[in-house]
Amino acid sequence: MNRVASLPDGRSLRLGDDVLGGLRAGALAVDGVTVREAPAVWDETAALAADLRARFAGLVPSEIPGLREARDLYRAFGMEPTRHRPSSEALLRRVLQGKDLYRLNNVVDACNLASLEFLLPIGLYDRDLVRGDVTLRLGREGEQYPGIRKGPVGLAGRLALCDDEGGFGSPTSDSLRTCVHAGTSRLLALIMSTRATPPEAMRARVARFGELLVRHCGGDVTFAAVLDGGP
Repeated sequence: MNRVASLPDGRSLRLGDDVLGGLRAGALAVDGVTVREAPAVWDETAALAADLRARFAGLVPSEIPGLREARDLYRAFGMEPTRHRPSSEALLRRVLQGKDLYRLNNVVDACNLASLEFLLPIGLYDRDLVRGDVTLRLGREGEQYPGIRKGPVGLAGRLALCDDEGGFGSPTSDSLRTCVHAGTSRLLALIMSTRATPPEAMRARVARFGELLVRHCGGDVTFAAVLDGGP
């Protein structure tokens, strides 16, 4: 396994020294997407939501086996998942409460669909708004960013995706600075889990997410990798 990979434009994507041994991440880049409304994604998400409600009826989140991967990821890095929920668990809780997910655009909605399917947090970014090389590391004291539809997201001691301008992503909430918008055409995405997730399982999730993005958003997968710091 590799801890460093080269993105299509030559920039590096790496795991920081402080997350080695506890993290396995799947990364992909998709170029040439078109951002628009997405009825087909909504239909696919509604079908998955109905299946999840039937499968997990009567269970509390702690009894749902699929949530363990994301919760273990948080605990591996000193984060309490009952205080700061993984984005995937927040989506599942909303579904199990009988609520619809927010409909934003085909790109974001395809990401939410994949996150619900995998029950893992996924970061999704406009690659043209990311500055320089990218590192997934622990946030430092005082680091924060404006979140999407929320106030400042504190990063100190938490998993954070960072570039030359600081943090821009986490498994809880991504930043406004690098979020997908109407003019986005090049994507960077990261699926986060622990090393308990086998490499072949992570590769399958990367391939599945790439297929969802291309089918619903157009473009081509130009980069795919699994990163970890193990032997």
